Amino acid sequence: MKQRPFLALWALAVFASVAAFALHLGLRGKIVDHGYKLGRARAEQARLREVKRVLSLEAASYETPQRVEMVARTLLGMTPPPPERVIPVRAPVAIQDDPAESASGNEDTMGAAPAGAP
Repeated sequence: MKQRPFLALWALAVFASVAAFALHLGLRGKIVDHGYKLGRARAEQARLREVKRVLSLEAASYETPQRVEMVARTLLGMTPPPPERVIPVRAPVAIQDDPAESASGNEDTMGAAPAGAP
């Protein structure tokens, strides 16, 4: 009869040890899983930084007129227009605030057809 309390305490200690070990394994598994997710996220971050760097270099190259002209001629097959197809455009007429100035003359800026227009 004296062995029963010892047996119960021993069984409780074994059960607590097994439960603690199972909890440890579960937490360790979660830590490993989060480590893999963190590694994938860092790899994706590095890839996106490289893409950003390449795109910024490409955007900077398109800002130069020489690059735009080279792309237009080589990739798009564009050529400068012949002189007979070029139509000069007049500068827009400035809006005047004083109605006395507009009544005094300056008829040539209103309603005049641009040179060479049909």
